[in-house]
Amino acid sequence: MAKIYGYARVSTGEQDLTLQNEALVKAGVNPDLIFAEKISGTKRLGREKLELLLKIADRGDILIVTRIDRLARSMRDLQNIVHELKEKGVALKATEQPIDTSTASGKAFLDMLGVFAEFETNLRRERQAEGIARAKRGGVYTGRKASIDRDKVRELSEAGQGPTAISKEIGISRRHVYRILEELGLAQVKA
Repeated sequence: MAKIYGYARVSTGEQDLTLQNEALVKAGVNPDLIFAEKISGTKRLGREKLELLLKIADRGDILIVTRIDRLARSMRDLQNIVHELKEKGVALKATEQPIDTSTASGKAFLDMLGVFAEFETNLRRERQAEGIARAKRGGVYTGRKASIDRDKVRELSEAGQGPTAISKEIGISRRHVYRILEELGLAQVKA
């Protein structure tokens, strides 16, 4: 017997899934068949509930989301997910958008919305990068504080220890030791 699954997602732990869950139940999804998670949608990696859902959904089943950006934020991920669903014979529908992959117009609308979701994500990244650059120019944003004690690296190097010994004593990689030594003008070739 065909099943109707729901998928709900928010990006952070502070956000709430209640409205999505309610909309999915209203659309006919049994609450026990709603797969919900709190994780970014920009990448598919790590979205365990989505992976489980894609694994168990079968021919004739329907997957309902509130909006396609809950499913994917990049066109490539969206296309891959839709392709997997199509291969399995699973239809995709959205409660807030005229998406139904069992119809030609629903498929076309899905493709258009996917392009806009990816565009929105790219714009957000650009604005964030611009804001960080502006903050750096203004001296407001200085980045993360160094977690490696550069003075300790200098001290050990000047005491005659090589990068391998320094990396073991401080607990960092030799690559980091070499980089710090180079930054400090103490580049060595000792191992």
